[in-house]
Amino acid sequence: MSDEFGLVEPQEGEAFGDEWEEIDLSDSAADRIAKRKDRDFDEFRMRLKDADQFKVEQSVFDDATFAAIYKLVQDGYINAFGGPISTGKEANVFEALGGDEADVAVKIYRINASDFRHMRDYLEGDPRFQSIGHDKGQVVMAWVRKEYANLERAQRAGVRVPNPIAVERNVLVMELVGHADDRARRLSEVNVENPQTAFEVVREYMRRLYRAGLVHGDLSEYNLIIHEGELVVIDLGQAVTIHHPNAVSFLERDCRNVAKFFSRQGADADADQLFDFVTAEEEADDE
Repeated sequence: MSDEFGLVEPQEGEAFGDEWEEIDLSDSAADRIAKRKDRDFDEFRMRLKDADQFKVEQSVFDDATFAAIYKLVQDGYINAFGGPISTGKEANVFEALGGDEADVAVKIYRINASDFRHMRDYLEGDPRFQSIGHDKGQVVMAWVRKEYANLERAQRAGVRVPNPIAVERNVLVMELVGHADDRARRLSEVNVENPQTAFEVVREYMRRLYRAGLVHGDLSEYNLIIHEGELVVIDLGQAVTIHHPNAVSFLERDCRNVAKFFSRQGADADADQLFDFVTAEEEADDE
């Protein structure tokens, strides 16, 4: 693992306040395609169901999920599917060929298998989702749109995250960091040769997230990956605004997890000092 970790620069002139994107949870184009079920969509759905990488998902991918993939293909975001990169309790991630012939990651949340209560804990209190109902499908779709919005905001703040490309219903298309046969490794899987430098990059990214109005909420060595000497923050679906009622406790947990990992690696990392660094007022940095 390289001992060089370059920081991404924030976008010039970018300022963050309490403004938040309004996220539309009404029926999407994919829902309309699934309801219409014309011949082209039916043929596409059957081809996808017959594909080896999707056969095991037939019981948990509904017609609207296939319609979401169909819409992303129609819009040019996906040209061809590869194999699965990871399989989780709530989502599967597949390698795919994007519209510009670059490899992308397609994250597909499984509505019937997702942890509904876990998601609501993070959504409730977020000003973007004050009117969300109790429909499980709506909660999952809100989660996916929230992840897309969080990735955009983190990227603008100068935090290295996978570039978000498109979202449709419960399907998220984003940059594939590395390749399926040479995937980026989680920090938990590698020997960190320069843990102090890596820790300082991670704490700076945590501070930038906080100043952009976000707390990751599940940050640890399992949600930090390394590829070609670059640290990347992943899995921002659960990230909450700093005004979330549990934001402070989530941040304290993030600080404990990060400090504990890097301390084991030999870095000078303390959870309380990390919390103070992340939440310090911007003016204090220039003193």
